[in-house]
Parts: sequence; C-alpha cells; structure tokens
Amino acid sequence: MGDLMKKLFLFIFSFLCLFLITIKAQYYTGDENVNSNIDNNTMNDVTYENNDKTDNKNTTNQVDLAKNAASAILIEVSTGKILYSKDKDAKRSPASMTKIMTLLLAMEQIEKGNIKLDDMVRISKNAASMGGTQIFVEEGSSVKVETLLKGIGIASANDAAVAMAEYIGGTEENFVKMMNDKAKELGCKNTNFKNPHGLDEEGHYTTAYDLSLIARELVKYPLALKITSTYEDYIEVSGENHWLVNTNTLVRFYSGIDGLKTGYTDNAKYCLTATMEKNNMRLLSIVMGESEKEKRNEDTISMMEYGFSMYGSQNILNKDKFVETMVIDNAYNREVKYYLDKDVNIIADKNAKEIKYDIKKEFYNVKAPLKKNDKIGKLILTYDGNTYEYDLIVKEDIKESSFMKVFSNLLSDIISGVKLK
Repeated sequence: MGDLMKKLFLFIFSFLCLFLITIKAQYYTGDENVNSNIDNNTMNDVTYENNDKTDNKNTTNQVDLAKNAASAILIEVSTGKILYSKDKDAKRSPASMTKIMTLLLAMEQIEKGNIKLDDMVRISKNAASMGGTQIFVEEGSSVKVETLLKGIGIASANDAAVAMAEYIGGTEENFVKMMNDKAKELGCKNTNFKNPHGLDEEGHYTTAYDLSLIARELVKYPLALKITSTYEDYIEVSGENHWLVNTNTLVRFYSGIDGLKTGYTDNAKYCLTATMEKNNMRLLSIVMGESEKEKRNEDTISMMEYGFSMYGSQNILNKDKFVETMVIDNAYNREVKYYLDKDVNIIADKNAKEIKYDIKKEFYNVKAPLKKNDKIGKLILTYDGNTYEYDLIVKEDIKESSFMKVFSNLLSDIISGVKLK
C-alpha cells in the first residue's frame, strides 16, 4: 500500500509540474525583465530615443584638407566614424604602410602568448638579402623579437619585417596569407598584400579606407603606440649598436602625434598614417600619393587640426554608472544585474545644433550558470547613419537554481496573477 501511495504521489507531482510549465509558457504575460522591459527568451528589443533632432548634413567632403594627396581619410578610432575622405576607395600601393598589418599580426601573437619580446629569431638568407631600408641583420644570426619590432615600427626596416614574418608564419608566403585573411576579417574589400614590407610589387595594393580599418586595430595595442611614437632609439644587431630615427618626424615635431607609419616608393609616392589623442578622442589620418614629404606632413596636420576643432566626443552612457536588471528563470536569484563592457560615446559635430540617436538592447537566450564577464546581450547605438554595438555582461558568477526552487518560482508566478491572452 505504501509503494502504491508513493507512485501515485510522484505521478500527481509530475503532472502538476508539467501543467504549471505549460501554463507558464502559454499564458504568462508578466514582465520578464525588470527595468529593461525586454523578453530574455524571444530576443525582442527596446528602443530609446533622445529628444533632440538631428542635423544629417554630411560634412566629410565639404572641405579640401588633403590638397596634395591622391587619396586620404580621417577617422575617429573608437567609433570608426569618417570625418573626412578623399577618394578613400581608390586602390593604391601603400609602400611601407604595409607594415601596419605586419605589426598588427605580431601584436596579436604577443597578446596570445605565442611569441615573446625576448624570443630570439633566427635570420634567414631571405630576410638578410632584403633591399631598401634595413637594420642590416646577418644571415644565421639571432635577433630579439623586440629589436625586430623596433626596426619595423621606427626605422621601417624591410629585413626586420621579413624576419618577423617568417618567425610568425613559418614562411613569408604563409605570413602573407595571414595578412590577407586578417584584412578580410576586418572588412577590407579592396586590399591584396603580396609581401610584409611594402616594396612595389604587381598586385600589392590597398585603399585609404581599408588601411584605416587595419590601423584602427593596431592602435588598440599600447606596445604598438609606444614603438611607433619613439623618435630615436638604439638597438643591438650582430653585436653592434644601431641608431634608429623614426621616419615619421611628426612624432617629434608636432605635439600629440604618437604614431603610426610612413611609406615611400616610386610607385606609391609619399604616404603617412598618423594618429593622435586629445580631449578623450583619438583620430587617425591617412594620406597616400603625396609628391613631397613636407606636403605629406602638411596635409596630415591640416586633417588633425580640422578633426579636433570640428568634432568632439559626447558620452551617452557611462559604463561605471550603467546597471540594469533582467530575469533569468533558472538562476538561483532570478533578477540578474547586467552592465556595459565600455562607455557609449558618439562623435558629434561641434557646430550641430541638434543631435539624434537611437539605442536598443537585444538579449541572447542565456541560461544559468554564467561566469563573470559572460556576455548576455548587446546594446546597439544608431547614430548618423552608422550602427555601433556594445556588449552587455554580468560582473559576477550566476548560479543555477535547484529544481524545487524553479518549481516554486513557477508556482509563485501563477499565483501572483497570470492572465489569459
């Protein structure tokens, strides 16, 4: 008799659980997300709109800033917003600005722990035989990764670029494939690299816009800025000290510019990618096809001064002050706090009287348990025709609830007022 009662109880209990879950799914109309009013399971979104109106006037090409350049671009780094452009999609030889991609791949490998600054790189005959600008590495010698990076970023040394390419890619050819794969990953549509140094070669080209995508990634690495902003340094190669002087003289003679890379070949003419941070805003400029080094610098300065005088950074949401709550049904504490991974800023024209932007949030179908810094959704900012995404994260581990607590929560929801549709 006792066994029969137990079986009957388990049957009724299981049936009740199934009934409650079905009721929850079909008839529950309560708010799944406290404060945010967003259904965590259906990926619905909510849009916030400020009360100002927008000035949609396009100012990127109303002034002629890069008068001497064949093509040029000026962007704000954090958003990628284009502040000025001139024939930005024209395919041109980038000369040694190619080394921006070479440095980027090196920085990524360092960040991943695959290579270290004090690693010793064996110099091949191929690397030692490179012409053009060099640090004069010798075949069969060993040179530190840090030394090669300085040779690339300060002196624009072709032999150092090839040595680094071979060390990372195994062969120069494989490294070039890595360069092109990375370019595609970043959204470059008019780029094809044939070498890691930038000497003229048929089929080796990029555009001002594509190069800005690559350079925008590189400036995220403090080490890259440290190296490319160094005006002069000494390195040891094959037992001898070599004096390096930065080919980008603006890092010394124009206050604020802290990188990035020059370039020159007969085909490419004078080129320069430069970057500068001021008033909580980092700008990046590129000029290609300049006839003289002085004009290259003049056009770069004019773009920087225009950018900082005409545009400013406006904070929309501060990550340190942003905290909202959502419901995760199977979490031990169902009301889960979430945060922004970084500040939400817009780059606005200082002369614009009215500004308009939209913000919406989308949540992934997440379930507990979650770990600290796990992504639970994204905040999407739409401004001036562009869309920017910011991760929404949890800042602590979220434990999974027990079955009985989930059942209790379901029962509580039903009792508290489920309404039929």
